[in-house]
Amino acid sequence: MAPKIFFTRSNQNAQVTKKNRFPGWRRIFFGVRTRILISYIVLMIFSTLVSVVAIYEVLLVRLEQQVENFLIKEVKEFRRLTAGRNPTTAQPFGDDVAAMFDVFLSRNIPHDNTFLITLLNGKFYKSNPKTLPATLQPNSDFVKHCEKLKKPERGQKKLTSTNTLHYFAQPVVKGKTHGVFVVAYSNHTALEEVNQAVIVIIKVTIAVLAIASVLAWVVAGRLLAPLRLLIETARSISESDLSQRIPVQGVDQIAELTITFNEMLDRLQTAFASQRNFINDASHELRTPITIIRGHLELLGDDPQERRETVELVTDELDRMSRFVDDLLLLAKTEQPNFLNLQTVDISSLTEELYTKATALAERDWRLENKGMGRIVADRQRLTQAMMNLAQNATQHTSDGHVIALGSELLNGKAYFWVRDTGVGIAPGDQERIFERFARGSHSYRRSEGAGLGLSIVSAIATAHGGRVELKSKPGKGSTFTIVIPLDPPFGGSV
Repeated sequence: MAPKIFFTRSNQNAQVTKKNRFPGWRRIFFGVRTRILISYIVLMIFSTLVSVVAIYEVLLVRLEQQVENFLIKEVKEFRRLTAGRNPTTAQPFGDDVAAMFDVFLSRNIPHDNTFLITLLNGKFYKSNPKTLPATLQPNSDFVKHCEKLKKPERGQKKLTSTNTLHYFAQPVVKGKTHGVFVVAYSNHTALEEVNQAVIVIIKVTIAVLAIASVLAWVVAGRLLAPLRLLIETARSISESDLSQRIPVQGVDQIAELTITFNEMLDRLQTAFASQRNFINDASHELRTPITIIRGHLELLGDDPQERRETVELVTDELDRMSRFVDDLLLLAKTEQPNFLNLQTVDISSLTEELYTKATALAERDWRLENKGMGRIVADRQRLTQAMMNLAQNATQHTSDGHVIALGSELLNGKAYFWVRDTGVGIAPGDQERIFERFARGSHSYRRSEGAGLGLSIVSAIATAHGGRVELKSKPGKGSTFTIVIPLDPPFGGSV
């Protein structure tokens, strides 16, 4: 038969954790750092494409505007010439359209890819430069179209996919003479320059993108360094060591995450310490009565009297264990939202009821110091339980003849319920600790019958009402416990 292998919960968790961890190559290709870099590159590529397209369109629009402005400027210069005098003869041109063409062509040198054409009486007259592309030849369809124009015309003629002819034709009619002045511009060379500029922009952008990607990879690594430290710290934390903390650097969201993680570790450390102390104290408190019960039952004889005494002792220990369990359950319920059953409570009648119940606890010099006048919203049963715990605690630390006083007061929107005794008092070093679970005064003259949960219950009930417990005590002069709660608790319970 094959041997059985047993795994503890920690081993199973460790195996699950190892299965969930990504191998090295997956962390590289699917890690946060890689995703940030990929997102950055995609964003840069998208923005680059949009920018290049926008720049290209802007350059084309500006080119067309420049061409239109150039054509209009040439036509305006020609119009000014026709409206003036012949610079050669100093006489008006009159009907001499040919002279107008000759003077303008001779005095204007066209720019690259610019053509000045003159048509006279339906025929090609002159051009500058003399060498013309096929579209502007004398017998071309475009020239024949311009020969018939009677009104100014401005337009474009698509020659090839990368070449468009922009033109502005200005008819000149003087008497019987009909002429047409045409200025044309081919944007082929300008488009090539725009394309070259865009190519240069793309090359520069690719180089910048490559450098920026490397820098983004380095920067992302530095920004994510605290996360790696957080992961390493989380892996090194165990139930036995929760003391490690991550150093906080900067004031960004990662620093805030680090602070939050450290605060979580503080809470976990406190919770684990509380749980450990609770288990230790609870086991100690239960071990004693169990040992007593077992010892007496093992030595139980046949004598009826002995049996009766043993049964009484066992019953007493079981009652003490039952009270201990009930106190633990009560403390557990204080953390639930429906712990309180709120109602309107008259302070005066509640104080009288508390005094009447307290006088039955033990023979002491009981006194009712003051009765508050007014009403509060509270859980009458829980308040009674808390005050009875304080009264019971006072009886355990006083003797016959000592004074135990109860009272209540309504002041500044808060209700005060107190129990004052003239007993042994509480040492200053114990005054905060005694509200902890299983805590007792280190210098008490007697040991209470409880498990050290009474004052914890009082504090929990006051906190559930949105209040607190105040303590004033001096060794040898007694103690005063005061429950302070608001008139209307801001949370907890239901009315």
